[in-house]
Amino acid sequence: MPFPNRVRPDGTLFADPARGTFYGNRGGRFHDPATHEVPTRIQATRQWLCCVLSFKGRKRKVWGRGYTELFFCDEVTALAAGHRPCMECRRQDALAYRDALVRGLGLPETPLFPEIDRILDADRRDGRKKRMHRLPAKQLPDGAMLLGDDGRRFVALHEASALVWSPGGYVERQRRPTGTVTVLTPPATLAALEHGYRPQWHPGVGAFGAA
Repeated sequence: MPFPNRVRPDGTLFADPARGTFYGNRGGRFHDPATHEVPTRIQATRQWLCCVLSFKGRKRKVWGRGYTELFFCDEVTALAAGHRPCMECRRQDALAYRDALVRGLGLPETPLFPEIDRILDADRRDGRKKRMHRLPAKQLPDGAMLLGDDGRRFVALHEASALVWSPGGYVERQRRPTGTVTVLTPPATLAALEHGYRPQWHPGVGAFGAA
């Protein structure tokens, strides 16, 4: 049975056979290595990372006594949950994300990553709950993740469409929404997406072709 270490776009954890295309952590261990149940805490620190699945041949016992290993459908999902690219295993992406964020937020100086983590932490959660944002759909960049109209599904903006999310990839194409929508992706990350950061999508997104 898979552990409940898959991450939804709203940041919550669940169990699913789909492994996903990215890996990450939240700065340490917040699961119980004895029970492997869904944690009551949502993080160890503010450092929420999105990593590659394989790096320098390292091997780990997942959900042992080390940090809490997490898995994402794709980077779009990880960004929506509030994670950012890892500076160790994804250095080029992490620097590109930071540069885009600086441009998007109009920061006078380039911050260190702990400061970016502080900004993201304020954007992504209200205590243990996901902080969502009501924003005009027409202003949102590709890669933004929204709560669907039914309040249960998640949709990601991609070109002229909205793609319905699932743990194993995107399963349906809908019209890009209009009006005011509920956004999961933190505003700081939206600013990075608006100013040139290009997240990595699940490879299955290519099956939808051009809208």
